[in-house]
Amino acid sequence: MLRTAKISQSELADARVLANGLNAWWNVIRPSDALRTRAQRIVESYDLRAADALQLSAGLEWCREDPRERVFLTADKKLRDAALLSGFDAPQI
Repeated sequence: MLRTAKISQSELADARVLANGLNAWWNVIRPSDALRTRAQRIVESYDLRAADALQLSAGLEWCREDPRERVFLTADKKLRDAALLSGFDAPQI
């Protein structure tokens, strides 16, 4: 976002501080054959790039494919729309 001038240097620094504070709360989902296969199906269903499909696939892996009442955070509109259609609560940020 910085390189496209959508945020300032100061906003980037604030985002990094926030991300560093949140890192104790997130889970890292390692790529697996099942995750990649699901991501391929997601690309066929939604207008997403491969990396975004992998991210949504990881979210579905995390919640064991039951996204009800689970929050999926992203600033990307296409990824947010796909997360909503997949059943996540995806508030606009």
